[in-house]
Amino acid sequence: MQTAFNPGVSVLGEASRQFVKTVKAVSDGTLVVKLLEAGAKAPTAELLDAVVHGDVDAAFTSPSYAAAKVPALLIFASLPFGPTPEEYVSWMVAGDGARLHRELYAKLGVHAMMCGVSGSEAGGWFRTEMRSVADLKGLRVRYAGLAGEVLARFGAEIVSLPPGEVFYKLQQGKIDAAEFSMPSVDQGLGFDKLSLIYYFPGWHQPSSLVDFYMRQDKWEELPPGRRALIETACRANVTWMLARAPTEQARAMEYFRKQGVTIRVWPGSVMEAFRETSSDVLREHADKDPEFRAVLDNLRQFLDGPRAWKRLVRP
Repeated sequence: MQTAFNPGVSVLGEASRQFVKTVKAVSDGTLVVKLLEAGAKAPTAELLDAVVHGDVDAAFTSPSYAAAKVPALLIFASLPFGPTPEEYVSWMVAGDGARLHRELYAKLGVHAMMCGVSGSEAGGWFRTEMRSVADLKGLRVRYAGLAGEVLARFGAEIVSLPPGEVFYKLQQGKIDAAEFSMPSVDQGLGFDKLSLIYYFPGWHQPSSLVDFYMRQDKWEELPPGRRALIETACRANVTWMLARAPTEQARAMEYFRKQGVTIRVWPGSVMEAFRETSSDVLREHADKDPEFRAVLDNLRQFLDGPRAWKRLVRP
């Protein structure tokens, strides 16, 4: 199994190792997953093809990479103003999320399941203060997916960069801003050393799923008991990440404050502009892609109930 996340990376990378440990434990050592680091057999962006072609047996990765082939998978990844981790898990377990997720991946020839859920990312590292959306005009920004489309509407130049290049491009002044990941991951990569302004919240990705998948025929060749072991290990991984991520982000933010990092909250007018433009971008994608619309509508309809309940019971 090749992971998209370096095993040493906080939460995301740790989760790949945690999954491997759980599979071995629950199978009493009769099923062992050999973990391959990111890029070991194929570039992360090409990991889906590597699984389909049989270069690796399985992947531990983000839905965002497969979204290049099936755009509706973006709804399980970086969805601006999207669900919280708990809401995602609820939709996947108690709603239609798992079925829709599985059907979308089946079109690509793989059997997929939720095997983790990440917490909110930070809003990004910026060289200058963002007082209004006008300050985005002309900035070279590393943002991806739907959120990148949102910032482009305000005149930002969206620069696509692989994860390994983001720190160095910021350091060299080749880009003016970048979102990367959760604070604990940003800490591990040393972003605090760049003397940039750290913005919150991560409106572009309040949460994201982590996927495990195998080629469909290889999955079906596994005995039912083995499949159940993997599904159980993935469910355990979701629980582990739900508990681990908030704790690690709190520690990372404490570290950043001690290092003197300038931490800012997006101005209210900027957040409102982001929200309105995100709605426009999502509506346009839904208008041109019925599959995207169907999955997005299903998620929104499901969340109406849990969110109404939360409003009622929250003190």
